[in-house]
Amino acid sequence: MSHPPARLSGYAVFAAMLAAAGLPIYIHAPKYFVDEYGAGLTALATVLFVLRLVDVMQDPALGWLAQATRARRGWAVAGGVLLLVASMLGLFAVPPPIAPLWWFALTLSGLFSAFSFLNICFYAQGVQTADRLGDKGHLRLAAWRETGALLGVCLASVAPTVLAFTGAPFAGFAVGFAGLCLLAAILMRGEWRTAPLGAALGVRPVLADAVARRLLLIALVNAAPVAVSSTLFLFFVEGALQAPGWEGPLLVLFFLAAAAAAPVWSRIAQGVGARPALLVGMGLAILSFSGVLALGPGDILAFAIICLISGATLGADLTLLPAIFARRMARIAPEAGAGFGLWSFVSKFTLAFAAAGLLPLLDRAGFAAGATPPQAALSLLTALYALVPCVMKLIAMALLAMTPLTEEAVPGSDRG
Repeated sequence: MSHPPARLSGYAVFAAMLAAAGLPIYIHAPKYFVDEYGAGLTALATVLFVLRLVDVMQDPALGWLAQATRARRGWAVAGGVLLLVASMLGLFAVPPPIAPLWWFALTLSGLFSAFSFLNICFYAQGVQTADRLGDKGHLRLAAWRETGALLGVCLASVAPTVLAFTGAPFAGFAVGFAGLCLLAAILMRGEWRTAPLGAALGVRPVLADAVARRLLLIALVNAAPVAVSSTLFLFFVEGALQAPGWEGPLLVLFFLAAAAAAPVWSRIAQGVGARPALLVGMGLAILSFSGVLALGPGDILAFAIICLISGATLGADLTLLPAIFARRMARIAPEAGAGFGLWSFVSKFTLAFAAAGLLPLLDRAGFAAGATPPQAALSLLTALYALVPCVMKLIAMALLAMTPLTEEAVPGSDRG
């Protein structure tokens, strides 16, 4: 049975909302608290990492909660959206009523928890919706969902720059995000009623499946390049390229390229298979990103080209890998929302690990608010920004190549 286009557009907008509350927070929040409140990079990195350690226990529990509340999933999702909005407003629009570092931790705790719960519900619901879309339903839904997510990341990444004329760009961003949440909740309000009422399965069927375990490992490794680049992006553009003010346009270029390429990768995957298409995208990402090593002050055009190409390859990562995992979940545990709790944890943990590992290195190397970093620190920044993503992407390619995915020979088919 075909699915109304309006429903698919609802998935795109809801994905945009979630994406705006994910990766951009790692781009903006640490630097915002450094610039506005003088927080130290090491302290902020520690908070981010501790919060993600909490997620080791929290995400599977939220997966169970998503299953336990699926009979009233609409109300549960509404509560999650409200918590998400309140946390975002508190993070960027409310002056800290307590010590800034504690306020940073408190608001991020609410934001991360709401994000996790909504992400789990959203992807679990997507498995059911994709099954109704026909043979290639998972790739079709992934194209809408991940394109929406990439557009959400793009808008959220550039919003503070665009709103700079207001004098309170981050407050404006938080208010705009609240409006996006309202729109997403309205467009998706009818979808949650279709959630199945089977038994709550937990993570056992997911972790018992060798292919699912391998896919989670690939997701962990493959997310590292984006985690590293997003954590260091603002510092790289301002410090290594010495191009303050170009952060917003370059972010837009990167994520617009990803959004434009996502449906293209989906079509390629429908023709040649999801794994071959994804491997090509990973290889192109390594080739493009290795060029960062040759950049120096003023190389804005060259970096823009790298952003364009690497952004396009990101469209393959964020469209095809979730589609492969969602299809595996439909095959082994279609009602195991906790499986998407594990997926959510994997994708977020890499961001926290990057922040915890890289920001203290920059701090010790001499990066500080309002200060010009020494040349040795800039050299370290360039090496971290370019080499770490390339190495991790190579490892992810090797893991994917060795993973048995016979069902992906014909995307959307039922063979395997």
